[in-house]
Amino acid sequence: MAADAVEEIRGTAQGTAPVPLSVLDLVTVGAGRTATDALRTSVDIARLAEKRGFHRYWVAEHHSMPGVASSSPAVILAHLAAHTDRIRLGSGGVMLPNHAPLVIAEQFGTLEAMAPGRVDLGLGRAPGTDGATAAALRRTDRLNEGADDFPQQLAELIRFLDDDFPDGHPYGRIHAVPGPVQATSPGGVQSAHRPPVWLLGSSGFSARLAGTLGLPFAFAHHFSAQNTVPALDLYRDSFRPSAVLDSPYALIGVSALATDDEKEARRQVQAAALNMVRLRTGRPGLVPTPEEAEAYDFSPMEEEFVRSWNANVIHGTADEVRTGLDDLRKRTGADELMLTANAHGGDVRLRSYELIADAYGLPAA
Repeated sequence: MAADAVEEIRGTAQGTAPVPLSVLDLVTVGAGRTATDALRTSVDIARLAEKRGFHRYWVAEHHSMPGVASSSPAVILAHLAAHTDRIRLGSGGVMLPNHAPLVIAEQFGTLEAMAPGRVDLGLGRAPGTDGATAAALRRTDRLNEGADDFPQQLAELIRFLDDDFPDGHPYGRIHAVPGPVQATSPGGVQSAHRPPVWLLGSSGFSARLAGTLGLPFAFAHHFSAQNTVPALDLYRDSFRPSAVLDSPYALIGVSALATDDEKEARRQVQAAALNMVRLRTGRPGLVPTPEEAEAYDFSPMEEEFVRSWNANVIHGTADEVRTGLDDLRKRTGADELMLTANAHGGDVRLRSYELIADAYGLPAA
């Protein structure tokens, strides 16, 4: 694989960070705020991340959640591409069973044309929502079928991206445009480059598949921490060199929130935890304020959930977060840390990334 293509995946650690640092954005909407506010915050964070040397900025696909405005990653990424110049942009991820592979190839071919050489295509097989919403998205209630067909859907998508269906294939005369076909057409001057594909997961299925195919792997440590080390071990053990990578490359998503004051970090994290309590009990809403969380009467079962959830959120002062991230990296051997800051206010999230950048001595803005 060309050196520049490998660099797209592997990145370079900046400052004193042990590995490249990146950002995962859920475009969270707090109580009293609008989706417009949240998207403006995303632009601000993406600009800060670019200036401070974060390697990539990914947007996750979620549906039917009032507090998460990232239902259309491709649309948001196009917006971010218009406001940035260098940082890698990608999906963390697009949920492949929710979409026709050709549609994803067209969307990310378009993004690649907008931001050449800096687009990632991260793919997951979960619905990114509840079963009823997934059925509405997929126009079927046979949801397991979509997940079970993931390897076949992935192979089809990659063939659309590479424009290399074999002769006689039913899709052999179909081309994802923008895409490589434009480079081979008479008079074609388009780049044949296409976004690198990543597999995302929170269990062993995608870890094994990514390893077998020699693809980079992203694990959702931020909501499946107990599975992180087993999944990364499975990925590395399953890895087979490919045209994409000659050795494994794994990043992990990490909930991390730094504030100027340790007490404020606890308040913000408690509000985010209340949001998760409501989501997990079928009451999704906007991210509550810290004041609302302080006044909330948690049941014993909810308190136990909050303790378990917050145990995997690295939070506190910048120095405390840096120490937590360093320890996590040592425990997991992750090649990259992708940070997601969950808080009610966009200003708090923006400040968190700034504090973490300072703590690691990342390039000055």
